[in-house]
Amino acid sequence: MKNYTITVNGNVYDVTVEENGASAPVAAPRKAAAPAAKAAAPKAAAGAGSIKIEAGAAGKVFKIEAQPGTAVKKGDAVLILEIMKMETPVVAPEDGTVASIEVAVGDSVEAGALLATMNN
Repeated sequence: MKNYTITVNGNVYDVTVEENGASAPVAAPRKAAAPAAKAAAPKAAAGAGSIKIEAGAAGKVFKIEAQPGTAVKKGDAVLILEIMKMETPVVAPEDGTVASIEVAVGDSVEAGALLATMNN
């Protein structure tokens, strides 16, 4: 019997594989208690903005386009996510100033994750 840990779409599974005679191995998955811990993303600063910019889909932070203090117009790219091997801009929902960036290049994010904040 062998034990493996497998990660599928961010979910961690402990898998035990045992050989049953001459037949092929049989996998018995059971979900782990919690996903593997990742390095914590920077938390919102005291001056974080009131407008939240969140990820529309799971992906990886590819590039930061606007730093805190940058004035942006509605539709301007704040950062770029790599989603399914495509570079996808995450845009400002309205005119304002970027107050904080909550992620770093290379971070994996889930849908709905806080990426940045703005003030109008």
